[in-house]
Amino acid sequence: MFGQQVEPERAEPGSNHVYHRPSIYSLRGDAEGFEKASVHNDEKVIETNSVTAESIHEAKQPKLQRKLKGRQMGMIAIGGTIGTGLFIGSGTTLADAGPAGSLIAFLVMGSMVFFVCTSLGEMSTFIPTSDPFNHFATRFLDPSLGFAFGWNYWYSWMLTVGSELVACGMVVQYWLPHITGAVWSLITLLIIFAFNAISVRGYGEAEFWMSALKVLTVIVFFIVGILTVTGVTGGDDIGGRNWHVEGAPFKDNIVGILKACIVAAFSFQGTEIVGITVGECANPRRDVPRVIQSVFWRILLFYISSILIIGLVIPNFDKNLANAGSVSDIAISPFTMVFEKAGASWAADLMNAIVLVTVLSAGNSGLYACTRVMWVLANEGKAPRWFRKVTKKGVPLWCLLFTALCSTVVFCISLAGNKDVYVFLINLSGLSGIIFWLGISLCHWRFRRAYVAQGYSLDDLPYRAAFFPFGPVYSFTLLAIIMIGQGYGTIWPTFDAASFVSTYLAIPLFLIFWLGWKFVKKTKWVKLEDIDLVTGSIIEMERNGEIQVFPPEKPGQWKRYLQWMRRKNE
Repeated sequence: MFGQQVEPERAEPGSNHVYHRPSIYSLRGDAEGFEKASVHNDEKVIETNSVTAESIHEAKQPKLQRKLKGRQMGMIAIGGTIGTGLFIGSGTTLADAGPAGSLIAFLVMGSMVFFVCTSLGEMSTFIPTSDPFNHFATRFLDPSLGFAFGWNYWYSWMLTVGSELVACGMVVQYWLPHITGAVWSLITLLIIFAFNAISVRGYGEAEFWMSALKVLTVIVFFIVGILTVTGVTGGDDIGGRNWHVEGAPFKDNIVGILKACIVAAFSFQGTEIVGITVGECANPRRDVPRVIQSVFWRILLFYISSILIIGLVIPNFDKNLANAGSVSDIAISPFTMVFEKAGASWAADLMNAIVLVTVLSAGNSGLYACTRVMWVLANEGKAPRWFRKVTKKGVPLWCLLFTALCSTVVFCISLAGNKDVYVFLINLSGLSGIIFWLGISLCHWRFRRAYVAQGYSLDDLPYRAAFFPFGPVYSFTLLAIIMIGQGYGTIWPTFDAASFVSTYLAIPLFLIFWLGWKFVKKTKWVKLEDIDLVTGSIIEMERNGEIQVFPPEKPGQWKRYLQWMRRKNE
């Protein structure tokens, strides 16, 4: 299947040994050649600058179970883009940039997320792993960066789970204000823990139905919004009136758009979780490309269309837009306001129920992501060995228990009334999302360069990201701008030292993880010719029987035409 490989000359062994890998081309050769190559690979690896011999051995052991189906993967990917950032926080972008400015902000950030997802999809389809952030950085960049990205991702989502527990109590108190929110937070923790403890199917099925409900909500919102704009419901033919009021269509020009871009970037966080599910996907060769290829359309449908409707129905100077910042403000969220303008007096109750489902979904996904990332870290010697243990159902139970305990501690900090410490911790998780998106773009750049440098054919990639190298360069540049500009409010118009530190603390923390592991382990940057593109690849796993080989599906006529056009233009 793979084209002829040009095997690079090997560097002389020094303090860091490298893989003496078999040609990836040999994996499609005869069985005897494959077995000899595998033995050669296992015997020669002592310690590498990318993945240790022990971690490779552990990775080959049957641990996690590939039980996630295509429909679950697809709905998880769709639902991962829909959260409180859309239902509640989207109004802030309208207040900051006006209707056209907020639309441009989401289009720009949506395009960035699209390229991040296609970068992750190309690598994850070729090397299916449950922790792409650590594993790819370890393999394609430097093991110390892998360590930093892995733990950065874990603590980011651990803190997020803790914040979702707090949010759940606030949401339920909307209906039952006389019962302390701690009760509902504890019930939420037990529910999401049970979903994850049953099996990966338990997580997948729960996420499927919660995501389906969020998708249905956005579709209904879009339809109601169109009816409201045209005057069919609500009794007011709004049309494009709100695009011609004060502050429209652009508010504060480029400054307003940049402010909206920062909010939009954080609204998209969570879309990368589909990359973690690849490690337990039953058919990654077929399902992952399908999911990734749908990214553009779900961003267009769920975010861009929602922002357009909000900008048409609600004037940008409405005070409620800027005031809606948390789940306790559901009564003045832009979604609620649009439904109310359509004449739905029950809109606040409906959206509160949807936000409750959204919080459960975020907590469920966050707990799942943390357990898989920690399990891979443990198998690569970057976390205690006892985190490697899994149940018969393929659940990393100790990782699950430890993460749930840490998230509970975060929740208890808020419960104790120490608001400053709680906000400080939650701010850590925000910038961390930008950091591991940066890592994905950088890893993809290195992966593709190594793939080509080692003589492999791009046509043999199970999924090929479009517009390389523009995609990763574009996303990396935008993310760097967002990371630097996130704390502009702490500097201008007046400098707030405490807010500045809490906003940017994730950066020095990442550096401590990176440089600390680099100093202890004496790791080095992996050269392109030394990057291993064989071990753990989908080709090897299919030959070893670790992944079931499904018969290829014949592409439709339209898809064949697009493939022909792409080959013609290359």
